Amino acid sequence: MEKCNLCPRSCGVDRNSQKGFCQELAKIRVAKIIEHFSWEEPCLSKESGTLAIFFSGCNLKCDYCQNYKISRGGVGEFYTIEEFATLLQEKQKTHSSIDLITPTHFSRQLAEVFTLFKKEVPVIWNTNGYEALENVQMVSKFVDVFLTDIKYSNDSLGAEFSNCPNYFTKTLPAIKEMCHQKEDVFDGEFMKQGVLLRHLVLPGHVKNSLETLDVIAKNFPDRKVSIMSQFTPNGKSKLNRKITAIEYKTVLTHMEKLGLENGYVQDFESATENFVPVFV
Repeated sequence: MEKCNLCPRSCGVDRNSQKGFCQELAKIRVAKIIEHFSWEEPCLSKESGTLAIFFSGCNLKCDYCQNYKISRGGVGEFYTIEEFATLLQEKQKTHSSIDLITPTHFSRQLAEVFTLFKKEVPVIWNTNGYEALENVQMVSKFVDVFLTDIKYSNDSLGAEFSNCPNYFTKTLPAIKEMCHQKEDVFDGEFMKQGVLLRHLVLPGHVKNSLETLDVIAKNFPDRKVSIMSQFTPNGKSKLNRKITAIEYKTVLTHMEKLGLENGYVQDFESATENFVPVFV
């Protein structure tokens, strides 16, 4: 961690003594752990639910982030490599999977964690998609499922809303690498291995969603897709309203037109603060 280059930001800072763009030091920090979490897509959590681990900090700065309180590195409990390995080893036994949420900036630490115990359930890499190819390759050694966002269909929106001038340029090849690393493997309806692509519809930006679906249809037509309606204003962005029924219907109609039937569509009524965990 003396010269951090885990994500495409390549800050180059020594995170042993200085925070990176992610606002985190080298030590693992966790904002919240939710046991038996059942809010992920149905193929990722059986009756027992997933062990959801929300990491502090983020390598994006989305001004509309629903987890704004933790993505800016404001809260969390620190863990040593050994402590975190013990936690996962003990908790995995009662869960269907381990759900690592926004984990990219702790990739090397997590790679070490998974050498210290034998995992018994699938590990989910729940990422915003802004990944370096080398990092995808590294974490593939212990990750089973890539649950990745594809937020934008161009770089301009990433620059406008996520302080990221090359989001699409970096994310598209990263997702291609995820698909190269992991073919879809199921046990009934349960995804044991594979890639699932998420897209959140943003108010006033239906065109972005339509073009993102075009990208998915062209590059990942056989992978599972999850379209989400849960956008909830956080009071810090000019995106200050929920999406409308007409906006959402337009996106879903285009999805159907493209033949993207392998996946999930979130209920329109999902845009509530119930989808925002409480971080203390």
